[in-house]
Amino acid sequence: MARTTGSDGARTEEAIREAAVALIAARGFEATTLREIADKVGVQPGTIYRYFPSKAQLLVALLVEHLEYLLESWSTAQPRTDDPVERLRAFVAFHIRSHTLRRREAFVANMELRSLSPADRARVVALRRRYEDLLTGILRDGIARGAFRLPDARIATFAILAMLTGVGAWYREGGRLDKHALIDTYTRLTLQCAGAESAPPAAAARTTRRQALALAKTTA
Repeated sequence: MARTTGSDGARTEEAIREAAVALIAARGFEATTLREIADKVGVQPGTIYRYFPSKAQLLVALLVEHLEYLLESWSTAQPRTDDPVERLRAFVAFHIRSHTLRRREAFVANMELRSLSPADRARVVALRRRYEDLLTGILRDGIARGAFRLPDARIATFAILAMLTGVGAWYREGGRLDKHALIDTYTRLTLQCAGAESAPPAAAARTTRRQALALAKTTA
């Protein structure tokens, strides 16, 4: 049977991706079957093969999509300034907003890299490295300008990303902290980690609002 084309095909593919993310996030890749994904979408298992040659390729598509989303969204959301402190503030706000908005996608991308073949893992790791390099570039620029006091920008990158990404594991809307307070807290922690003095609150507020608007456009 020919693959569905047009808007119906796009909707089916998106439904398959969403179902796969939900099931893999809840049960893990190995424990999730294509039949379960098909049942959740309401299609026959064979339908999935029209879009993804295998369960492994479906996982690759999910991880690639998430990382490309981060890269493309940041290219739009990043502030128009060369101030490394403001850029770091913006990156923290962007990372937290995107990872709380796409909690399951982020979880799968971080936990299921181990399930990929060596070739597929290399492809995904290359994309992840590009995203990591964005933060490393900000930190190195800040070190060069005297704004940050860090012995190793690359190690700091791994430490900061681990801290920020971990938000998705515990943060829930409606809890003690709202999103703005969460971002403010983690921004302060990140600046302390970088050895930077806090930027003026007004600048931080402008950055947070700009990131929120840019991120909303990319997910509309």
